[in-house]
Formats: sequence, C-alpha cells, structure tokens
Amino acid sequence: MAWVKSLGIIIHIYDLKVSFFVKKDRPVYLNLAEIQLPAAGFASILHRISGLIMFVAIGFLLYFLEMSLASEAAFEYVVSLLKSRVMQFGSWAILTAFFYHLIAGVRHLIMDSGHWEELQSGRLSAYAAIGFSVLVSLMLGSWIWL
Repeated sequence: MAWVKSLGIIIHIYDLKVSFFVKKDRPVYLNLAEIQLPAAGFASILHRISGLIMFVAIGFLLYFLEMSLASEAAFEYVVSLLKSRVMQFGSWAILTAFFYHLIAGVRHLIMDSGHWEELQSGRLSAYAAIGFSVLVSLMLGSWIWL
C-alpha cells in the first residue's frame, strides 16, 4: 500500500505543476453564437464549408454518372430523378457551393499575391465575394427553376 500512497503524492505533485502553468482566467464555456466574426472570417469559413459540400457531392455525382452510363433506361431514370424538386434543389446547392468556392478561391489567390491584405480592402473583398456569390446563386436558381 505504500506504493499507492507514493503514487498519490506523485499525482498530486504533477497536478500542482500542471496547475501552475495553466491560466486561471480562461473561459470555461465559449458560446460560438455570441462571437462576431469579421467579414473576412465569415467568407473564409463559408469557403471551407463550400469545399466540404463539393467533396461530399462528388460521390453522389459520380454515382449518378455511373448509373446514367449503364443503359438507356437507366439514363432516362436519372433524367427523371433530376427533374424532381428535391434534386433540383440539390443541383442548385452544389452549383452554388461550386461558384462560391471559385469566387472565394480567386479572392484568396489575389490576397496571396499581396493585394487586398489591409483591413479595409480585405473586408470589402469579402463583402464583394459574398455579394457576387449571392447574385450568381440567384441566377442559378432562376436558370434551374424557370
């Protein structure tokens, strides 16, 4: 039992050493809904989300391609599926994610070349990328549904 007591002392000393280096005033709970992201941060997160949507969509798109190449009847089935409202919405979402990712990617490339790195120009380019993407998304919606 002596080793248990010595183990307890070692753990206690370890806790004291760890607690010595840990900041005491750190937040316990971080409410993400209260954080106000700047426009550039919001554009960057949307860029990552659009990339994730496209990555997941590749599997579905390849499945539909494989299914449509199987036979003429399968092709007609895929065409009838794509005419449904759910698939039209999915197509719109994938195309919107693609074009936002393209626009925000061009913005990032321009920033990597040394332009739009200041606070004001970075904010304006983020608003421009989001606004232009909304415009493209509305045009895609009118093209798909009208």
